[in-house]
Amino acid sequence: MKAVGTTAFVSLRHLGAGVLTLLLIGCVHQGEAGPVHPTRSSVLRNRDTFLAAKEVSLHAQRSETEDESNIRLNVEANARDHITICCLHANILDFYLNNIFNHVDNQHPKMHQLHSDLSKASDDLQRRGCNVTHYQDHQHAVQFRNKLAMMDSGRALNKALSEVDILFTYLHETC
Repeated sequence: MKAVGTTAFVSLRHLGAGVLTLLLIGCVHQGEAGPVHPTRSSVLRNRDTFLAAKEVSLHAQRSETEDESNIRLNVEANARDHITICCLHANILDFYLNNIFNHVDNQHPKMHQLHSDLSKASDDLQRRGCNVTHYQDHQHAVQFRNKLAMMDSGRALNKALSEVDILFTYLHETC
């Protein structure tokens, strides 16, 4: 009888672990914001994309004024949830793709490659579950857009480009 009781307890324990696993999977699938599959986009692991972001950024930094170089658009989010941080930066990437790159596609020889690669990364992140519109009103996304809006449009575009390497680094580290 004791063997039957032990077997039943072990079976219930395995059943409980299985149910808990299914509940956790269900929570992940129900989440509005987080990637379902945390594997990093291949573009975010690509050294050529990183180097293109660095080159474009350095090129833009050369024409910044001292005041502009003291302004930081991209802020490091201190949330402990990597999924939240990843999707927040994916939202900012979406802003770059829709509002920055369209105006400066010929400003640097690597610009077209960078734009194309980051578009692929954005698509990958959205396919993996990042709902970028969910973060539209996040304080960091709003601060980013407000800082840009306060600058002259040409200077704002240049400032955004000067920080594209920071954005890429944040995406690389959190996504």
